[in-house]
Amino acid sequence: MKPAPFDYYAPTTLEEALALTAAHGTDGKLLAGGQSLIPVMNFRLAQPTVLIDLNGISALQRFTATESELKIGAMVRQSVLERDPAIAHLAPLIHATMPYVAHSQIRNRGTLGGSLAHADPAAELPVLAVARDARFRLQKQGGDRWVAAADFYQGLFETALADDEILTEIDVRPLPDNVGYSFHEFARRHGDYAQAGVAVLLTVDDSGVCQAARLVYLNVGDMPMDAKGAAAMLVGNVITPELIEAAAQFAAANEIAPSGDVHGSAAYKRHLAAVLGKRAIVEALSKV
Repeated sequence: MKPAPFDYYAPTTLEEALALTAAHGTDGKLLAGGQSLIPVMNFRLAQPTVLIDLNGISALQRFTATESELKIGAMVRQSVLERDPAIAHLAPLIHATMPYVAHSQIRNRGTLGGSLAHADPAAELPVLAVARDARFRLQKQGGDRWVAAADFYQGLFETALADDEILTEIDVRPLPDNVGYSFHEFARRHGDYAQAGVAVLLTVDDSGVCQAARLVYLNVGDMPMDAKGAAAMLVGNVITPELIEAAAQFAAANEIAPSGDVHGSAAYKRHLAAVLGKRAIVEALSKV
């Protein structure tokens, strides 16, 4: 199929884009990488009357990387996150996860901001943003605001982004050296949407006691599922194999909400989440 008719705008500055979003509101759609939007338009599941192409705005394609700061423009390509040495150094969890995201051709076009704003519960990048306590800069004509990633996601494809706002920048603090990280997911074929996945971060002191933990799951709920209870089980304790098993099982049983589909039942996905959670905690612990 072909998309329904629409008017096309290609602003070259953020100010132009913000003016267009203010003028067209719900009638308009922002085009970033187009890897999700264009297919749904072709199937006419989305029929915007106005398309605002952000690809000509060079200011959104830059990032600032220092030992104390990492701010990434929303139009930075996913392939840059995968290959840039500064990203690998300051955000190793993001760097390590990128090969799981679809295929290289898609990562060459897909953008960080596009994936985050699309809010697909099966996508990896929203889970990483929540796990890393990232902040999103949302801009509109006359002002902006910063929103924590955990507050940005509100339901299935639902976010805190208003119709006249554009996600322009992502603030991710560089990962400290004493934090172990891991990402695991399972897909039927490489590049397919994962049946389940999890990002884990662990901070452990010199005596082996866990000081902080984060477990965030993908595609086992309507949005990134932050397993705070399982993380709390790890904090304040030496992480033993028995504790890892208990935390992974607790998260799978109590802190996710998977739905059955043609690939597997909800019970299967809970089992898968428990297995992946255990593997990810073990790997993160090995990197501390």
